[in-house]
Amino acid sequence: MNILLLNQCFYPDYVATAQYLTDLALGLRAAGHEVTVVASSRGYDKPETRYPVRETWEGIEIHRIWTPGLGRQSKWRRLVDFGLFWLNAAWILMRLPRFDVTVCLTSPPLISTLGTAVAALKGGAVIPWVMDLNPDEAVAAGWLRAGSLAKRVLSSLQNWSFGRAARIVALDRFMARRLMDKGVAEKVIHVDAPWSHDDAVSWDAAGRDAFRERYGLTAKFVVMYSGNHSPCHPLDTVLAAAEQLAGDERIAFVFIGGGSEFAKVKTFAIERGLRNITTLPYQPLAELSASLSSADLHLVVMGAPFVGIVHPCKVYNILALGLPFLALGPDESHLTDLAQRLPDKHYARLVRHGDAGGLVKNLTEAAEEGALPPSMTSRALAAENSQTLLRGRLIDMITGAGQKPAG
Repeated sequence: MNILLLNQCFYPDYVATAQYLTDLALGLRAAGHEVTVVASSRGYDKPETRYPVRETWEGIEIHRIWTPGLGRQSKWRRLVDFGLFWLNAAWILMRLPRFDVTVCLTSPPLISTLGTAVAALKGGAVIPWVMDLNPDEAVAAGWLRAGSLAKRVLSSLQNWSFGRAARIVALDRFMARRLMDKGVAEKVIHVDAPWSHDDAVSWDAAGRDAFRERYGLTAKFVVMYSGNHSPCHPLDTVLAAAEQLAGDERIAFVFIGGGSEFAKVKTFAIERGLRNITTLPYQPLAELSASLSSADLHLVVMGAPFVGIVHPCKVYNILALGLPFLALGPDESHLTDLAQRLPDKHYARLVRHGDAGGLVKNLTEAAEEGALPPSMTSRALAAENSQTLLRGRLIDMITGAGQKPAG
């Protein structure tokens, strides 16, 4: 079967969607399928990083799209980059042959609409893999007004694409509900969370010690937020707690990753002279085990307006390591669904946004308990989201959709 994967990010980039799409591409190749990827020629978080415009890697044909790489510091920069990605992607897609299945992720926003339009001309099934839901995310973040003309037009494009999809991958029950509210038939929706990176992430005691020593964390209780820093994952409560705990020399806050809000964390720490905050860029996949293992407590953050729009992907690697995490978010979300399945609340704490005092209390209690051994219960829960299981299920669904007659 000839399969196209369409997304802004792919190997060797290591942001989350690049990692998941790379895993899927390798799984499809191992299953004997021909795989073509269309992605950006620039790094997602480091646009100055350039990748080859055309290459074959592990038997996967990769076509990369030129964009000016203006960055994400302002809306107009994003819009120009997204618009040129769309135009150049359309040029490449029209020159490529027909595909049996086109799998579209959701970066840049509404890229599945382009994949659907090309498939409508050439034939083949289309499967949106909804990593985030736009324009819903833009409205929830305050970038678009709910009743604006732009929002109505974008929603119409989105709904047209979803209406023609062979299947749609939703990441949790909340996202599936939002899709059904948009008129998507329940039978079209395939609900599966993203998988843990079983082949790249495992408990690494030596790596933990080395990472902690490298960044002056050896004697600390490390509270870590690792991943994308965006309005979907508001960190105001965490930063307020860090400021309140500035005098507690036991506790260190480590923020790893990138995104539009990452600079705000750096600025907050500098302006207030907070020495208990360390900021680090995204870690290469080869070093992810060491960096994640170095935490004593992980923070997983879900903004209330974004439930069903984005998904807390980072939690699966944390569960696979068996490490404790604190969920900061609303009472109902996929994150709280998972937390409630862990009977030992030392490994799954819950705090609401705005409750900096409650967060300080939980962090102080956790620091007094000290580092906990990896939890077998957490790892058992993570096994339900293993790469082997979920990737295999996704591949079966994709190939099944490609075998059905169009229409």
